[in-house]
Amino acid sequence: MPTNTQGHLLLIEDHQDIAEMICEYMERSDYVMDHAADGITGLHLAVSNDYDAIILDQMLPGMDGIAVLEKIRNQAKRAVPILILTARDTLQDKIAGLDAGADDYLVKPFEIKELEARLRALIRRQRGLLSPEKLQVADLIFDSGTLEVTRANKPIKLTPIGLKILKILMHASPRVVSRREIERQIWGDILPDSDTLRSHMYNLRKSIDKPFSKPLMETMQNSGFRLVDPDED
Repeated sequence: MPTNTQGHLLLIEDHQDIAEMICEYMERSDYVMDHAADGITGLHLAVSNDYDAIILDQMLPGMDGIAVLEKIRNQAKRAVPILILTARDTLQDKIAGLDAGADDYLVKPFEIKELEARLRALIRRQRGLLSPEKLQVADLIFDSGTLEVTRANKPIKLTPIGLKILKILMHASPRVVSRREIERQIWGDILPDSDTLRSHMYNLRKSIDKPFSKPLMETMQNSGFRLVDPDED
């Protein structure tokens, strides 16, 4: 890929008009585009190439977008930022995408400039938030070089956004981090709706606290969140 591009993107979208519109606009903005019109071809490209971000339609022929997403995360173990395009705007649909490992979503119909802005933010944060270091709060350990999370020596699997939120909270521990600060560090000025952070925090708490006797994550009313060692607080 030429070095003077904004990035290399994969679009998995079966609607021809939408695909042409996105590809033409993003190429004019100096992105290199690959396109697949079905889930199976899209999955093959996603695991065979290195992309800066993937734009994934939720409803696809061959294999739906959620299944593609789960295979990219769970089988191929790829941490590439993934933005879902969906015609469904219910909370349950959004949670399903976030649970499967999506970093962001955009509801159709959408403004192409917002799509580009969200992709820019995802790419910038993916490149900037993963400097190698090892963080620890109580028996919770996060190696940001390998992206491995353990608690009490038991491995914990998190989504890419979950990893980023965990890193923010562990860096700040035991300080409280506001909802707005977490959103700003993850999404910049292009904020998702209020359900998005709530869903990610729910999933993070479920992963790092629910299986264990002592919770580490605290929700501070009207303030934000913090991670704290209960034996030291």
